[in-house]
Amino acid sequence: MFRRKNGCVDVDGTGMYYVSFGNGGKKLVVIPGLSDGLATVKGKALLLSGPYGKFLSDYTVYMFSRKNVMPEGYSIRDMASDQVKAMKRLGIEKACVLGVSQGGMISQYIAIDFPEYVEKLILTVTAPNANDVVKNAVGSWIESAKKGDHVSLMVDTAEKMYSRSYLEKKRWMFPLAARFTKPKDYTRFLRNAEAILNFDARPELHKIKCPTFIVAGDDDNTVGNDAPHELNERISGSTLFIYSGLGHAAFEEGKDFYGRIYDFCEG
Repeated sequence: MFRRKNGCVDVDGTGMYYVSFGNGGKKLVVIPGLSDGLATVKGKALLLSGPYGKFLSDYTVYMFSRKNVMPEGYSIRDMASDQVKAMKRLGIEKACVLGVSQGGMISQYIAIDFPEYVEKLILTVTAPNANDVVKNAVGSWIESAKKGDHVSLMVDTAEKMYSRSYLEKKRWMFPLAARFTKPKDYTRFLRNAEAILNFDARPELHKIKCPTFIVAGDDDNTVGNDAPHELNERISGSTLFIYSGLGHAAFEEGKDFYGRIYDFCEG
């Protein structure tokens, strides 16, 4: 039986929700994307553990939300610092770090500012800066959130995430799902989204020295198709894998995604 835990750790007087699962001594820290601004990982250990089955014997997997109270002007770099504070409190001294989308931006600064905590780095469907594609996508979501138009927010997010074949089959679901996922307040989402617009790690990416695996799709309408190549060029010795025909949801649609991540962590 694999251990699962739903927890909350104190970070400077506010809570940060996390889940953990697995029995292994090795550590994998997972940092999700902007969707965390709408719904945290609170209470979802069983649900979220599903894709990580291959890890559960050898690893303990930790997935973190951002902290509950985020001040105005809270930056991606601030998020990275707070993430490491949470890791320290939980006794995570070194881990493979998997960052998805905005989580990948946070992970870049963890590897830059706190390299001693990162054994290996996996950057998934993310970018080294808020390029024009990022600004257009996130900017439209910010406008929808400010209007309280949750249907538009969810539909546009899906359109910019999934492959064409997936959208042809599932597009009808998104307006329906939006009715059941609207948050009480968009402040948390807006704090996260606004931080993305000011993000630019490019001048410091040369400081990342740990083994780095970059995963992306070749049709990404959220961060753009040039972003993974720029990360690969700026992070010395990094490895790049591109899914053909997939976009920003490559981590969800790529059937062998978690196997690839496991192999990289073990390699």
